[in-house]
Amino acid sequence: LCDVVGGICESGDFFAKARSLPSTQSGDIMVIKNTGAYGFSMSSNYNTRNKACELALEEGQVRLIRQRENFEDQIALEEKFLKA
Repeated sequence: LCDVVGGICESGDFFAKARSLPSTQSGDIMVIKNTGAYGFSMSSNYNTRNKACELALEEGQVRLIRQRENFEDQIALEEKFLKA
């Protein structure tokens, strides 16, 4: 059994606890549906974490619907204040 956790340092950052999962390797992709705060509409840049990319699965095809955010994206609206 294993726990599936998020990428922040919070004790409550769990997607699942004590779940049986198939064997995985580094680089494998796990689909987690209905992620709440990890989805774009409820996300934040807590601990300066970039917002994840978003993918859509439609008729058996996966497509990118939102690029992963980078640091430049995070500060784009604040840049003029950082130069003051």
